Amino acid sequence: MRSFFTISSAALLLAVTASAQDVDAVVERARQAFEVPGIAVAIVKDGRVVLSKGYGVRKLGEPAPVTPRSLFRIASNTKAFTVAALAMLVDEGKLRWDDRVIDHMPAFQMWDPYVTREMTVRDLLTHRSGLGLGAGDLMFWPATDFTRDQILARIRFLKPASSFRSHYAYDNLLYLVAGQMIPLITGKTWEQFVQERIFDPLGMAHTNASTPLLASSADAAAPHARADGRLVALPQTDHDNNAPAGSINSCVEDLAKWMLLQLDRGGKLFTGRQSKEMWSPQTILPINDLPKGAPEALQATQPQFNAYGLGWMLRDYRGHKMVYHTGVLAGYVSRTTLIPDLNLGVVVLTNQEEDGAHSAIARTVVDHYLGAPPTDWVSTYRELARLEAAEGAAEEHRAAGTRNTASRPSLPLARYAGHYRDSWYGDVVIEERNGKLAIQFSHTKQLAGDLEHWQYDTFIARWRDRTLGADAYVTFSLGADGAIEGVRIKPVSPLTDFSFDFQDLDLRRVDAAAR
Repeated sequence: MRSFFTISSAALLLAVTASAQDVDAVVERARQAFEVPGIAVAIVKDGRVVLSKGYGVRKLGEPAPVTPRSLFRIASNTKAFTVAALAMLVDEGKLRWDDRVIDHMPAFQMWDPYVTREMTVRDLLTHRSGLGLGAGDLMFWPATDFTRDQILARIRFLKPASSFRSHYAYDNLLYLVAGQMIPLITGKTWEQFVQERIFDPLGMAHTNASTPLLASSADAAAPHARADGRLVALPQTDHDNNAPAGSINSCVEDLAKWMLLQLDRGGKLFTGRQSKEMWSPQTILPINDLPKGAPEALQATQPQFNAYGLGWMLRDYRGHKMVYHTGVLAGYVSRTTLIPDLNLGVVVLTNQEEDGAHSAIARTVVDHYLGAPPTDWVSTYRELARLEAAEGAAEEHRAAGTRNTASRPSLPLARYAGHYRDSWYGDVVIEERNGKLAIQFSHTKQLAGDLEHWQYDTFIARWRDRTLGADAYVTFSLGADGAIEGVRIKPVSPLTDFSFDFQDLDLRRVDAAAR
């Protein structure tokens, strides 16, 4: 028997070593292929940590390496922590998933009084409120000076895009509402609660939910993005005003413990009953078509079901249930993937706004444990990125083809200058300087740009911060008297991140007396 265990342990060690070598190879390929300065990966299997490792550098052009303790923003992977916090309150009888929000937060309001009255805690977490995709995200993305209370008070001005509970549309602001229920029920801030009830019990000693703590850390990965095709490091920006939706900063050493808790169905923190709720479909998601000519490997692994649970996305992958979430925030992209029936978890953290790297790494690891035929996921996702970029460029080219280059603005440029106000965002200022128009969002320092004439009374805002990748059409509307009444804005590229929800703004001109 002793000989059997010795042989089995050696075989296990050999398998783990081979797996680690495979991961090393795919991570390095992905780093190079997608130009990601630094990546960190953790794998847990059958209750133990198989791998916790950093690759590359924390900042482009500097030698400091990524370590298992290097902090990254995990962005929307924060949502599962907010749900876990609420699950503890449900276990304690202080909250129910189907409680009405107004019974705990009387000041809560949506556009529609019926939705205000009927919105439940479950509705806050499942992206079926009737709000449009990313509605209101401009109140925290890019970084703004709004407080959480100010954001909460302005949600009521967001017009719905569909009827209540009829469509899936990913949103962030209602996770802020969910997180702000915690201080109302417990007297502790969301940050205090997750620190004391999740981070500390799990021994997540390096994890925090504070931009200042991230910025002051001696082992933090710097964010990166492309500016007109060139990769550059970004400054840390503060998104703590929507912390429950995406402000946690963590490392793979700590997130391995988080995945072990999840695969243990809540362990000592919350009950298996709540774990089942989190991983049960709550809102059906569409199965989106792949771009024309997408690689065969992606076509073969298209899901048969796609849903959102509570803080987790759910789908099938090669006949197994996959529980996962991704996160994107100002120069960081992350992915957590769980295969419950294999007792397997993979987390990938990157410091560059590029989806292909984390997807290729996670699928390679999962395929290894599934015993699936080898697939070159790095090349597959490179091709997918190429196809998506080509589709976006084609759409922009089609729009350019309909442009009337001979058209001119209806009015002298100085007549377009002024203050414009939206009910939920606030003011946008347009000024005329030396024969050119400039635009500035009053609550968002980064949204400053120059307006280039496109056609008729439409201009394009070219943001001076070229890492934003969000140039937008700015169209002025004139009244019967020829005076400008309002402005509508929409992204130029279909590939613009949905959190730049310019299209939800309804800017109306305001005179000096109304400011």
